Amino acid sequence: MMISKRFIVYLSVGVVCAAVDIGLMKLLMFNGVNYLIAATVGFVAGLILNFFLHTWVTFNAQYSHSAFGRYLVVVFANYILTLISIAVFQYLVDMPVLGKLISLPVVAVNGFLLIKHWVHR
Repeated sequence: MMISKRFIVYLSVGVVCAAVDIGLMKLLMFNGVNYLIAATVGFVAGLILNFFLHTWVTFNAQYSHSAFGRYLVVVFANYILTLISIAVFQYLVDMPVLGKLISLPVVAVNGFLLIKHWVHR
């Protein structure tokens, strides 16, 4: 199975944004910011960076408010998919982290396809 160059870029952007998310959270906590606020700021920064990098780098698209709105729907849908996977694995085998791990490739492919075909149509 061939993995497209665009999908590799998509995954790479995700890794960069996760590093920004976690790095910013750790930096803020190191400087005395409450962990919940730090986590929220990191998440929002990663989310915004993720949208713009995917828009400009991954899909070579133009910014629009409607695309950003559709992107937020994709993020929410992937969040729900993740929660479902976690809940199922918690219920079936008492291993919620396994559910999280299994959800990652599903969420990555789902996000890629929805962003490619719906967000930046």
